[in-house]
Amino acid sequence: MRSRLRSGAWTGRASALALACALGLAGAGNLPAQVTTDPAAPSPSPEAGATPSSEAMATLLADRVSIERDNRLVAEGNIEIYYHSRRLTATRVIYDRKTDKLTLEGPIRLEEPGRTNVVILASQAELSSDLRNGILLSARMVMARELQLAAARIERRDGRFTVLDKVVASSCEVCRTDPTPLWEIRARQVVHDAETRQIVFSDAQFRAMGVPIAYLPRLRMPAPGVTRMSGFLRPSFRTTSGLGPGIKIPYFFALGPSRDLTVTPYIAASRTRTLEARYRQAFDWGKMEWSGALSRDDIIANKTRGYLFGELEARLPDAFKLTAQLRMVSDDSYLLNYGVSGEDRLWSGVNVERVRRNELIWTRVGNTHSIRPDESNTTQPMLSGMGEWVRSFRPNVLGGEASIRYSMLATRRASTSTLDGDGDGVPDGRDMVRGSLSADWRRNWLLSAGILGSIEARFAADVIETQQDPSYSKTVLRGQPTLATELRWPWVKTSGRAAYVIEPVAQIVWAPDRLSRSPNEDSQLPEFDEGNLFSLSRYPGEDARETGLRANLGLSFTRYDNSGWSLGVAAGRIFRQRDLNQFTPGTGLSGLRSDWLLSTHVATVRGLTLSNRALFDDGFSISRDELRLSWSGKRYDVSTGYLWLEANPAEMRDTDMSELLLDTGWTLGNGWSGTFSSRYDFTAQRAARAEIGLRYTNECVAVDLSLSRRFTSSTSVTPETNFGFSVQLVGFGAGGGEPVRRMCGS
Repeated sequence: MRSRLRSGAWTGRASALALACALGLAGAGNLPAQVTTDPAAPSPSPEAGATPSSEAMATLLADRVSIERDNRLVAEGNIEIYYHSRRLTATRVIYDRKTDKLTLEGPIRLEEPGRTNVVILASQAELSSDLRNGILLSARMVMARELQLAAARIERRDGRFTVLDKVVASSCEVCRTDPTPLWEIRARQVVHDAETRQIVFSDAQFRAMGVPIAYLPRLRMPAPGVTRMSGFLRPSFRTTSGLGPGIKIPYFFALGPSRDLTVTPYIAASRTRTLEARYRQAFDWGKMEWSGALSRDDIIANKTRGYLFGELEARLPDAFKLTAQLRMVSDDSYLLNYGVSGEDRLWSGVNVERVRRNELIWTRVGNTHSIRPDESNTTQPMLSGMGEWVRSFRPNVLGGEASIRYSMLATRRASTSTLDGDGDGVPDGRDMVRGSLSADWRRNWLLSAGILGSIEARFAADVIETQQDPSYSKTVLRGQPTLATELRWPWVKTSGRAAYVIEPVAQIVWAPDRLSRSPNEDSQLPEFDEGNLFSLSRYPGEDARETGLRANLGLSFTRYDNSGWSLGVAAGRIFRQRDLNQFTPGTGLSGLRSDWLLSTHVATVRGLTLSNRALFDDGFSISRDELRLSWSGKRYDVSTGYLWLEANPAEMRDTDMSELLLDTGWTLGNGWSGTFSSRYDFTAQRAARAEIGLRYTNECVAVDLSLSRRFTSSTSVTPETNFGFSVQLVGFGAGGGEPVRRMCGS
């Protein structure tokens, strides 16, 4: 615009907007050279390049705009200024061209959305034309709609640093009836760095409920939304009957965008001196994590205790995925003493797998270290490797679906003895390697009256090498064909309110009565449920396979109500031509006739789910029963289960097992929530464990309380009570989820 603008006034927001565009207010420097209020000033030449770009120009909206003779632009009434992503509102603005500054009268609101997400409120201000520098009086800065910092004076420097004097900071809701926040930080000065997203308090005093708690000469905190910044993390208090009261103070080192280290000193009364550490790193091809600790305590005097855990995930060429883990511990009780993990079998090894639409490849090699008091790491097959390759396809000639499967298993014991010293029926040093190849084929036909018929065939071959076990040949070669035919006849009925489905199923399976004997390492715990009622074998592995002629019969009934709830009942049984003594009593599979299998489930639209699976004989003597009940509502979640198992010495269970499991969670409103879990052993007539947790959250604080008790004991672990307490100030860093704002009373 080359025309000269003389002194005068414009009213109306439309003309004010046009004037703002013409003036190019708040550019990178002074007002555009071609715009002047001096009538004698010459027009700039085109070569001067004075016309500002649209990105460098600001936009001003106001009810009234005037240019005074002293080269000042005055805007009044509902003022809005836009510059880049910044937005400023005020009631009166004076722009002085000579000093290139804005003088503002409030109420003033300056918004900087984006990464910093800062809003500044003030009564008076003097700012540079680009809003990057200046001073605001009687100001308040709000960050990410969480943290509020009230100050007598705010100074902006280079658009990066915001310096606040005489500050009160808090993220708590302040009510008129109770102006004292739950917590606040009072400081002589606060500096916010928009680039590093850090907040530094100088001469800070922390107050809770208005009472001074601590004084810190210097305090550095992350700005809201920051997920990675070096500094102290939330401390936690923990007291146990074994270690006494203690405190953990973790410190986080952000070593880069893909690496970090957390070091946690743990001091518990005079009982322990512990240093925990966790290192994480991400790569283009995967990630890894290491965690561990070293301790000196009086639980085991004059001994350095600790643990080391490692995790690795990697993407390999050709869509393979590798995972690996390391588990090491100094003694059997350390993990429970320090609340690290409840694991009692520590597996270290490598997994490699690839999953495709019609192919599965996986392998697993590693060593297990048991910390169970009744297991020996010398006489158990702790070192093992296994793998599997499965390929499915549709044969053109036969039709149906077919698959080829190759698997292998290798186990090794540390002992080399051929004797059974521990009385488990297995030589202490037995080692074994097995390779298996099987081919399956299945085809379905739809017969008259809606009957679905199918034929299934399988042939499996094994090569087994055994060492240090005179009960078996050193090399075993064996093969087993299996044939099965099945009929399913679903009956469906619909009414105005529900749909009913009744499906009887009959399956006849044949395999030779005999299968060459071999060591059994992977099929020690067969189970009988509705999932394998119509399987060709009830063994979980391939060291053992089901033999003989048998009939698998079942009947299921399901009702689907239009309102959303459903009811299902399934029953089944296995009938054998001969009792080949394949299964032990207690599994429900032994004898000419198996136990009856009865499974029921109920699911409602209100979140209630009830299921039960029971095995019982003709005299209604139950050998196994599993009851599960869960309910999920808006404020309550309940999950409970009951398990009954008949004694079975073959499965290392000399007495009946009867246990009740309970897990609950509830929301009480006003930020309160809780959890409770327990496991009760009816056989021992005592609880095995119990845990309760209580959490309170609002817009500015999160408090966690936990209490747990482990009642069981062994030679290495004693019963123990654990109490935990932690407090987190919401408003700094990544926060603790969606804030729950308190409601002020009238």
